[in-house]
Amino acid sequence: MAKRHGYAVLTALVALVVALSAAIYVTVAADDGTPRSALTDNRAHRDSSAAPVSAGTWVGSWSTAPVGGEPGTETNGMAGHSVRNVVHADTGGTSARITLSNLYGQSPLTLTHASLALSTGDATAAADPQTMRRLTFNGGTGVVIPAGGQIVSDAVRLTIPHGSDVLVTTYSPTPSGPVTYHPHARQISYVAAGDATEDATGTPYTEQTSYWRYLTALDVLSNEADGTAVVFGDSITDGITSTTGANHRWPDILAGRLRTALEGGQQLPRYSVVNEGISGNQVLADGLGRPAENQSGLGRFGRDALSHPDVKVVVIDLGINDIIRNPRLADPDRITAGLRTLVRQAHARGLKVVGATLMPFRGHRGWTPAREAVRLQVNAQIRSGGLYDAVVDFDRALRDPYAPQRLRPDYDSGDHLHPSDLGFARMAEVFDLRTLGGAGQAEL
Repeated sequence: MAKRHGYAVLTALVALVVALSAAIYVTVAADDGTPRSALTDNRAHRDSSAAPVSAGTWVGSWSTAPVGGEPGTETNGMAGHSVRNVVHADTGGTSARITLSNLYGQSPLTLTHASLALSTGDATAAADPQTMRRLTFNGGTGVVIPAGGQIVSDAVRLTIPHGSDVLVTTYSPTPSGPVTYHPHARQISYVAAGDATEDATGTPYTEQTSYWRYLTALDVLSNEADGTAVVFGDSITDGITSTTGANHRWPDILAGRLRTALEGGQQLPRYSVVNEGISGNQVLADGLGRPAENQSGLGRFGRDALSHPDVKVVVIDLGINDIIRNPRLADPDRITAGLRTLVRQAHARGLKVVGATLMPFRGHRGWTPAREAVRLQVNAQIRSGGLYDAVVDFDRALRDPYAPQRLRPDYDSGDHLHPSDLGFARMAEVFDLRTLGGAGQAEL
């Protein structure tokens, strides 16, 4: 009997080992690099089962940079209101997740409800009710984001077509202090009193806003793209003078060009394109406050450029504000040294960097002959090949051939610094899509 009992115990132990081995194998096989929170099972929530592991690559479909704390929200934040951000998906996918930021909050941000849905496409707050998904964070519908922190949601299954508008809605019941926002969205979003997070009609959303609040990224699990291209810049990249709601910023148009070329069979990198422009941004100087609002390119590069999923290449169009906003005459060598630091950080991650020349701005209130000389010196260093892996010459493409210190009149928005919609289209048109491919140089 003792021997028979021993065999039974041994058999049970072997069975247990086999079962544990199988479980470990399944867990490891399921790990495709997606954050654990993206794999949380939330099937108990309406229309919202978390996305299972499936084919595709996580890439950025839309993004924006946190800029500062929204004026007027210092005490209550958006307490008791639903914030419905409208964003434009560059790349489509079968699952989605978002990033929310409380970078400029001075107290924890409590969100009790969040949702994601496709817009009906009629320039209102209305959602396609069949696409409404309740978002979760580590399996729970509520989340507390500490001051200065951010959170990535669990992934939800939803087919997001490229070129579609996506509605991301959050509800905060309690005061949280300054709202982290991006002021120059060039897109109308909405606010409703009370918790209207999963309202599809859009009727409660009586307040319009030109800001994006809290939301900094929309990622998708995509079969359309194999990586992310990040465009890092200032107001020209931000698209501050582009037509509101038209997605005429130059990175938007670049994304469309790349997709059209790929659909036409051209052999080009299969990348999504995301926009990390901040109006007024400089390479070297921070804005005021702690943390600094409008943080310098050097300070925000790791967060805003390098942290995107499967980023492959960074396009930098930055430096003109270092010339215009410097109360003294800017040092061109300091500007290019700062840009070179960004390139080295990207190269350390194995990324390629494409850089842009600085466009003319005579006629703008900040123009002087001395500042023009600095711009020309910076451009000479950029064109020399010793700074970036590849160069796009926006200066040459948009300047007036009869007055090269100015933008060509039809490319000028009227302020003599920022392009018109036609100028933004020209920037995307002259960008050589082939430069997006390949790796960065080991040393520049």
